[in-house]
Amino acid sequence: MSKTRIKYICSSCGYETLRWLGKCPECENWNTFTEEIIETSKRKHVITKSKFELNTIETISANEEDRIRTGINEFDRVLGGGLMPGSVILLGGDPGIGKSTLAMQAAANINQKVLYATGEESEKQIKLRASRLKLNSPEFYIQAETNLSDILGAINQLSPAVVVIDSIQTMYRAELDNSPGTITQIRECTALLMEEAKKKHYSVIIIGHVTKEGMIAGPKLLEHMVDTVIQFEGESNHSFRILRAQKNRFGSTNEIGVFEMHEDGLREVKNPSELFLSEREKQTPGSVVTSSIEGTRPILLEVQALVTPSNYGYPQRVSNGFDQRRLSILLAVLEKRANVRVSATNVFVNIAGGIRITEPAADLAVCVAIASSLSEKVVDNQAIILGEVGLGGEIRSVGHIDKRIQEAEKLGFKSVIIPSGNEKGLKISNKIRTHSIDNLKQAIDLLLT
Repeated sequence: MSKTRIKYICSSCGYETLRWLGKCPECENWNTFTEEIIETSKRKHVITKSKFELNTIETISANEEDRIRTGINEFDRVLGGGLMPGSVILLGGDPGIGKSTLAMQAAANINQKVLYATGEESEKQIKLRASRLKLNSPEFYIQAETNLSDILGAINQLSPAVVVIDSIQTMYRAELDNSPGTITQIRECTALLMEEAKKKHYSVIIIGHVTKEGMIAGPKLLEHMVDTVIQFEGESNHSFRILRAQKNRFGSTNEIGVFEMHEDGLREVKNPSELFLSEREKQTPGSVVTSSIEGTRPILLEVQALVTPSNYGYPQRVSNGFDQRRLSILLAVLEKRANVRVSATNVFVNIAGGIRITEPAADLAVCVAIASSLSEKVVDNQAIILGEVGLGGEIRSVGHIDKRIQEAEKLGFKSVIIPSGNEKGLKISNKIRTHSIDNLKQAIDLLLT
């Protein structure tokens, strides 16, 4: 009797070995190897003549109107305008964040046939959730199945426009010896779904689990196989959710969607700036407002800083929503160029609302918030602060300055602090005042005196 051969595959990078290792020699992560059965069936590769007529790029018709609109504008914006026929979308997020809720709400709004295949819940459970979400669509079909062959059979029978797989970790192909959830099964199931979706031009939304580090579970190759990878971010015990694209072959990866969780499901936040500033304290040291560009949309955010004396030899530097290494650089510039002594204090920086800022336009706001908390002086709560801080203490210009100022004006702010380099060609109304600055020390003197 032949002995079953096994191998071990790293779930982070896909490195393969015949024996278990505690640490992956390729990506150096610990405890990432999973056991897989080696498929022994040999497949002979045959090159056949093409059965299809080859077309030039000029003869192929495709336009943006082909996209399937879900009716959820925030979701469509992140996707680039809607679901592209033949595309495969991987939706990831922490447990309980609302992945299945978002997929159900989007699918139920489509005025075409939709198949929702679930391996985690029964049909009655899906019905109860749909009742709670107040969803009612005659074109919404449910299949509680984990065998991918049966799901593909239902797809061929129904011919839907959109297929939702909840989740890919529960699906399996019967011809493979590995159990559901293993790297081989996840990879092969996704590959077959992609092949069928491209042939028959229906969109597939795949819901994926995440690891404790927040990464999408399964082989890293999975993210390269699909067309779009979107991540649902936010704390399950908070109401705000951020939908962000990490990869998008049919749109921008800079757009974000903002949602709020309610008892009857997710609701779009049409004006994120107003939401993120709604609970802001009016007269608090260490609190300033800046503007971040997310895709094509400006969003006003509150930057909070807290500076406290350090009782230990190594002061703490903690940031939430702002890059930790960037914070260290800004603290060094504050100390050297603006004479703000923070070397012996703990510094905590927070971007309110759960948003993560990656662009340098918020540098000046972070520096002013830290100086404000240290000096216990309040910054004008009707001012917006914009600018990138260089190592020499100079304030560099930022992009999309007109959009940022228009958003500030719409929400009733009276003044805006901008770099001198952004003054040229600036078009603003008389309702908002602008103050241009050249360096960090000048900005702190202007705002904290």
